[in-house]
Amino acid sequence: MSDRREIPIVDLAPGLRAHEPELLAALSRVLRSGTFIGGPEVDAFEAELAAYLGVRAVVGVNSGTDALCIALRGLDVRAGDEVLVPAFGFIASAEAVSAVGGVPVFVDVEPGSLNVDPAAIDAAVTPRTKGIIAVHLFGQAAAMDEILERCDALGLWVLEDAAQALGGRHRRGRVGSLGRAAALSFFPTKNLGACGDGGAISTDDLHLARAARSLRQHGSRTKYVSERLGHNSRLDALQATLLRVRLPGLDASIEGRRAAAARYDALLGETGLELPWRDPRSHHTFHQYTVRIAGAQRDAVQRRLVERGIGAVVHYPLPLHLQPVYRQRACDAAGERRLPHAEAACRSVLSLPLWPEISLDDQRRVASALVEALAEVG
Repeated sequence: MSDRREIPIVDLAPGLRAHEPELLAALSRVLRSGTFIGGPEVDAFEAELAAYLGVRAVVGVNSGTDALCIALRGLDVRAGDEVLVPAFGFIASAEAVSAVGGVPVFVDVEPGSLNVDPAAIDAAVTPRTKGIIAVHLFGQAAAMDEILERCDALGLWVLEDAAQALGGRHRRGRVGSLGRAAALSFFPTKNLGACGDGGAISTDDLHLARAARSLRQHGSRTKYVSERLGHNSRLDALQATLLRVRLPGLDASIEGRRAAAARYDALLGETGLELPWRDPRSHHTFHQYTVRIAGAQRDAVQRRLVERGIGAVVHYPLPLHLQPVYRQRACDAAGERRLPHAEAACRSVLSLPLWPEISLDDQRRVASALVEALAEVG
């Protein structure tokens, strides 16, 4: 009898089971303390994550998107300021710019890494440009050498969107320590996942860190005295204590992801698929294992995998400049602006099930189903 058990895109249960006694003890400690917002657990997590990243400060907030918004405000992005954003990726990177009054300017991505193309930066810069959000997509660090060099020459800051790449390394240092600041996410499926929402800003800029701490709490440094309009965006103690339990195991978890990715490489090496690209200057975390399927076959292949119980997902089906909320703004006098590599990625990418503990048997079943689906639609 064939195995009809579903294989999801991610299974969080094994990672939680591995730490269950410590997680329950940590939760009990917080419950007994009666301190649920801020307090020693949040302070300790911020210090431990800062030490892990090698930065001077980490500021916990309640989501990765808020981390982007608050970091942008700390970088003094104001109404009408332009921020460069890669056109392929999750909408939060652009949405945060708009939320603080800025204007996202979409740039194309590299066909290999699917991260922002450093060669596209110069042509996108105007006198209103303040900086760039460098997204480390799927766990692959962006081309930070070239990005930082260009931005330094142009007088622009770099904000890392490291939501999918915490635990990654670059020859310059840890992902999350490379730009002026970084936005991190602890959404449950992320490399370091909480049991709810959460995020943080990491930075060596203590002025920016002070601004972020004020902004996350209604623009206040002194209770009931607000110096600027802020947010209600705090990492709660329950999530912080769970993250403290999981942080020491992050590197081992990343190695589990990398080992699973290597197994997929071996299983899929003869299929003709375009497998995930690695930059030799960095350490891919494989938040996603994303292949590319040429031609018009991708959607049909995905449907057949889902029919076989394989949780294959398209990350992402529509580039940011063609999202309904941004499409009109992305048009110029000649008509719709084309960003061909981002658009091609949206037509071809397909993410396969992956988590640190995924078994070889499950990966073999995924690979076999993928080969069958390719043959059926070919």
